[in-house]
Amino acid sequence: MPRSTAHRLARALRAALIALCSLAAPAALSAAGGGAPEAGLAFPPPLASYGGEEGLPLGEVLAGRVRAEPLNLVATLLFFAAVLHTFLAPKIAAYAHRLEHRPPADYDRDGEIEPHEHPLDTSTFKAELLHFLGEIEAVFGLWVVPLLITLTVAKGWGTAEGFIGRGVHFTEPVFVVVIMAISSTRPVLQFAEWLIGQVARLGGGTPFAWWLSILTVGPVLGSFITEPAAMVIAALLLSRRLFALGPSRRLAYATLGLLFVNISVGGTLTHFAAPPVLMVAGKWGWGFSHMASQFGWKAVVGVLIANALYATLFRGELTALSARVAERAEATAARRAPAPFWVVAIHLVFLAWTVMTAHTTALFVGGFLFFLAFLQASQPHQDPLNLRSPLLVGFFLGGLVVHGALQQWWIEPVLSRLGELPLFFGAVVLTAFNDNAAITYLASLVPSFSDGMKYAVVAGAVTGGGLTVIANAPNPAGQAILGKHFEGGIQPLGLLAGALPPTAVLAAAYLLL
Repeated sequence: MPRSTAHRLARALRAALIALCSLAAPAALSAAGGGAPEAGLAFPPPLASYGGEEGLPLGEVLAGRVRAEPLNLVATLLFFAAVLHTFLAPKIAAYAHRLEHRPPADYDRDGEIEPHEHPLDTSTFKAELLHFLGEIEAVFGLWVVPLLITLTVAKGWGTAEGFIGRGVHFTEPVFVVVIMAISSTRPVLQFAEWLIGQVARLGGGTPFAWWLSILTVGPVLGSFITEPAAMVIAALLLSRRLFALGPSRRLAYATLGLLFVNISVGGTLTHFAAPPVLMVAGKWGWGFSHMASQFGWKAVVGVLIANALYATLFRGELTALSARVAERAEATAARRAPAPFWVVAIHLVFLAWTVMTAHTTALFVGGFLFFLAFLQASQPHQDPLNLRSPLLVGFFLGGLVVHGALQQWWIEPVLSRLGELPLFFGAVVLTAFNDNAAITYLASLVPSFSDGMKYAVVAGAVTGGGLTVIANAPNPAGQAILGKHFEGGIQPLGLLAGALPPTAVLAAAYLLL
């Protein structure tokens, strides 16, 4: 078989694997944090089933819960294996890239290595398989497989099926898929670019002005159009207005970290846009006025200070990027004509409908089907709709919440034993290893929380939402859009380094203001 044929077959296999993940996403998706396991499930045990823990130290409580249900520990070990995989994914992808570009070789009769057409080019096959394993968006979904096998072997298929079918729900990641698809269309992006452009023009429309405007206005929009939509729009605009100009590695990671942190806190002006707030707002009686007065204004102040800090640090490079704008003038001029007003308006109506019905899957998915029909009807004013990234992000979030729903056995006792200040910083740290909505949801299960502790856990969860790609539900969407600008993929340590300074700023804002 010629190398080109083997290469095409390997790529087809990779595409099939990605498509399989995309199709599997709805079966694994759940609301942020997973929600409470339904009564009658064989696994995981409800928190109320662990008795006789009063007065015991944390270590004994956790050991007792493992003795009561050994699968608790197994599920957590698989979860942390998936977390480790996310750190290794860029290295796997880089190795796959090197393997893919290595010519196949064999020894000739004289002992010399020479390239040839192998009947089955296994190196190409391995490269494509490793490319798939190096897709960060596929990591948590892949680790659901050994989890389900373990559950099936230990408890039977009925338990595994019951956990996926009734122990988790299908709302938020499906919503993220739909909102990503709508928000990334040309008419919506055109409107967002015009809106943020009005602010950028106050600074002369330079790359520096666009950078500052996107990172300031975009996160605040998240309080009204939801954080996932704000992430998609801000990431797409940053891709076009900053990353396409080839910023340095330091500026690239600083911008990525700042974006993730700002989006995480930017949705706290309202009670319906940020997943970690949504998990507790109804139960704790938090409305718009409470969020705006207790969280929102502090988030805005923190965002402004963090942006000013990075703007001062990188002002020279951001200003120098203006010289590269002229080099892209020809490419910019070649862009298609803008969509007419009526097309933009209808897209915004679909966007508003999706946001308004975000908690009712049947309604926003039904609206999305109508949207796809309109997209086809208005095709001359549209770009091709690429569902690969939204579906992979949905698959990522689905796998994350499946694993996250099984971590409550240790997160809940940890949170319940902390005071207000330790609880704040504990939530920041725990958020880096689990979706922040899972942290706040589990906190809502603790009956002894005072108002101060409620504030501390939510403030800590949103503050730590930019530290890793798994810390906040919209982060995988930003990574999917901007990952192409990072050679070898986004490095978790690079993201962490870029996010730490703004995280410290927001922590100070929530604790001191």
